[in-house]
Amino acid sequence: QVPLVESGGGSVQPGGSLTLTCVAYGAFFRYNTMGWYRQAPGRQREQIATISVSGKTSYTSSVRGRFAISRDNGKNTMWLQMNNLQPEDTAVYYCNNVFDQSSWGQGTQVTISA
Repeated sequence: QVPLVESGGGSVQPGGSLTLTCVAYGAFFRYNTMGWYRQAPGRQREQIATISVSGKTSYTSSVRGRFAISRDNGKNTMWLQMNNLQPEDTAVYYCNNVFDQSSWGQGTQVTISA
């Protein structure tokens, strides 16, 4: 079974919002810092937000102030609230363990266009 499943993507207009969900299948989730990543067409996958087991968060500068990462260790679930979305946020979004990326889920497509 794929250990990580992302959902919640879609197509919205600039300025819109989406909330992505990541469900982890395995005990690793509650013991590890987790992150959200994205890969835009023709570009390398980049880390955009991380959250520690205790809830400490960090963001790349391009999303800071617009995106919010959160998690529920009891539900093995993590979220990414995305506000004020812009065309440059168009990408496939993934979640993963920050320190062990031996496998990836299928990701969820986010498309921002007028």
